[in-house]
Amino acid sequence: MSKRFKAAVLGGSGYGAGEIIRRLLLHPEVELVRVASIDFVGEPLSAAHPNLEGRTDLVFENLAPDVASKGMDVVLLGLPHKIAATVVPKILDGSSAKIVDLSGDFRLKDATAYAKYYGGEHPAKQLLADAVYGLPELSRDAIRKARLVASPGCFATAIALALLPLAKKGLLRGAVETVGITGSSGSGAAAQAGTHHPVRAVNLKTYKPLSHQHVPEIEETLAFAGATDLHLSFVPVSAPLSRGIFATSFVTVDASVTKAQIAEAFAETFDGEPFVRVPKKRLPEVVAVSGSNYAEVAFELGEAVNGKRRLACFSAIDNLIKGGAGQGVQNMNLVLGLDERLTLEDAGGFP
Repeated sequence: MSKRFKAAVLGGSGYGAGEIIRRLLLHPEVELVRVASIDFVGEPLSAAHPNLEGRTDLVFENLAPDVASKGMDVVLLGLPHKIAATVVPKILDGSSAKIVDLSGDFRLKDATAYAKYYGGEHPAKQLLADAVYGLPELSRDAIRKARLVASPGCFATAIALALLPLAKKGLLRGAVETVGITGSSGSGAAAQAGTHHPVRAVNLKTYKPLSHQHVPEIEETLAFAGATDLHLSFVPVSAPLSRGIFATSFVTVDASVTKAQIAEAFAETFDGEPFVRVPKKRLPEVVAVSGSNYAEVAFELGEAVNGKRRLACFSAIDNLIKGGAGQGVQNMNLVLGLDERLTLEDAGGFP
């Protein structure tokens, strides 16, 4: 039985691309036709993704963007930032395919912020205004109509989801402090001095404190949702996990704000959302979402002190799935007019 849509994946040898490919091979409506990569050319996909052994006859191809996108309904990009920005215009000019980009190249509307956090002028800044930020819980209708979707970063997804209810209710103002703990797969498939197993497995350390590239992305997203005068201080922490992000964000609210009000804001934001859960009898944890496209969010409200209360918001996601490839597939489903849950409803494993 033929499928309705055709898809290509560019930058297909990385961890995130492997998860996209796995989901597409299961997809009832989308056929994976091509996988492009400058690595493993001519080799089967299992050369980079051993879990795909025997699942497909596709091989990695070294294809120009216009060739890879020819005849496709959608192209998913697993390319590094700056590279993706040079590829996207070629796809837009040479085909009618819709694009879901998992790099950071089109997430920011502010080209100056891009230059500061990504280290150089944007290669295609004329397209920044056209790109739709792909957080379905915030911009679902706009994503459905988009030609170019900028799928969010992993930290940005986790942190923004936990703070989204406050932003929508006008309760997110001023300084926010966040600590986010992340697994090693977020560093990519290529081994680096600070990320390989002997260093990572027995260690906790921070990196890019107060200067991580997801800071302006989170601030833009939450401002769009209703936050005012927001300033995020973010400290990421490298943890001995393969997958997962756990983020804790601290917010100050007026003493008059009650736990019931916050609970109502979370319920209004996430009731009916297919991939965001607010646990009823526990707080979020990585093991509950690892291997899945689900996010867990929750909060705790402190006692009033000097007319203010401290609010801690928690979130947990799988950085490769809801923080990357799974959300990319969710966005692909939306731009193709499909049920956004397709191939994404599996709950992952436990423990």
